[in-house]
Parts: sequence; C-alpha cells; structure tokens
Amino acid sequence: MTPSSPPPSRASVLDLAPVVPVVVVTDAHDAVPLARALVAGGLPAIEVTLRTPAALDSIRAVAAEVPDAVVGAGTVLTPEHVAESVAAGARFLVSPGWTDGLLDAMRASGVPFLPGVSTASEVVALLERGVREMKFFPAQAAGGTAYLKSLAGPLPQARFCPTGGIGPECAQDYLSLSNVSCVGGSWMLPADAVAARDWRRVEDLARAASALRR
Repeated sequence: MTPSSPPPSRASVLDLAPVVPVVVVTDAHDAVPLARALVAGGLPAIEVTLRTPAALDSIRAVAAEVPDAVVGAGTVLTPEHVAESVAAGARFLVSPGWTDGLLDAMRASGVPFLPGVSTASEVVALLERGVREMKFFPAQAAGGTAYLKSLAGPLPQARFCPTGGIGPECAQDYLSLSNVSCVGGSWMLPADAVAARDWRRVEDLARAASALRR
C-alpha cells in the first residue's frame, strides 16, 4: 500500500504508516497544504482533531482536494461527532475513550474506528465486543511502553496506536512492541512551522517520521 494508492474505507488505519499525525487546525485554509506536505513526506493517514471550529471544514477540504490522504476525525466524543465527521468525509474515527453509545455509533458509521483505552479492563471490554484495534491514550501518562508490553502477554490479540506525549525520542520504543502497529503524534507539526506555513519543513519532518521502523 503506497500513499498514492489509498486503501478501501474498511482497511486498517494502523497499517498505513508508522506514524499517524494528530492535527489541530485553527484555520481551515491551512488544511490542504498541510495535508499535502504530510502525504508527500510519507504519512497518508491524518487525524484531524475535533478541537477547533475549523475541524470539520478542514476534514471536508482534505477529503475533496487531497485524494492521496486518508483523513480521519479525532477527539470523537459523541454520536453526533460521528455523524458530522463521516458526513464531512472522514475515513476513520478516533476517540480518547469510549462508552457503549459512542461505540455503537462508531460501529454503525461504516468506517474504521479506534476507541481509546488506558486500562486492561477497557481492553478486555472492547475485545468482548469484537474490537481488536484501539488507541492507547494518554500513552506516556498511562504507563507508556512498559504498560503496553505487559498487556501483550495476556491480551496478544489487541493492536494499539499509542498517542499522547509521544515524540521522536520515544516513538521507536513504542513501535518495537509486538502489539503496537503505529503511533500518533504531532511532532512533525511544530507550531512555529505551521504558523509560518513552512510546509517544506513539515514535509521533511514527516519524511523522517515515516522512516521509523515497525
């Protein structure tokens, strides 16, 4: 699977690249050039968080204008968020945690989703419901690589995308774990580069992130 050949909507976002950029967009006009820079750097899966008023317009613009991007919605907290994100063109959904109602809505959406977990009990509850792909959040604060390594023994069927506090100094440590398929982070989007619209720098940082080994 290459960035120029986006996967079917049901494909796993965990397999697209070693890093999923976690993007907070404050100006929707930046969404398309930002996404193009990330894709050019080898990171096609892009999580646009629903933390700003520009988020849905950003997802809509990337979905329409950057065909090589696989754009998703992050910080999905409600069934309404699910519906709005999918209507805007999101191809996957990511939540920091989950409830039965949110999980039902994500499952019914028809697109891949990563519900957030931070404890073994939450992982077991999702496995019981047939969900094997999850976001581990907040990764560093919730125990980091040591915690995920401990989960791999009793719960080897669970696959994770750890997010939260991960940077280039520790990303490879996570990716070396058997139950980690990719990590989420925003270090390839430094605030000063985005403010200056220095998309070449973003592309260079994305390329370095895409070269990390799984």
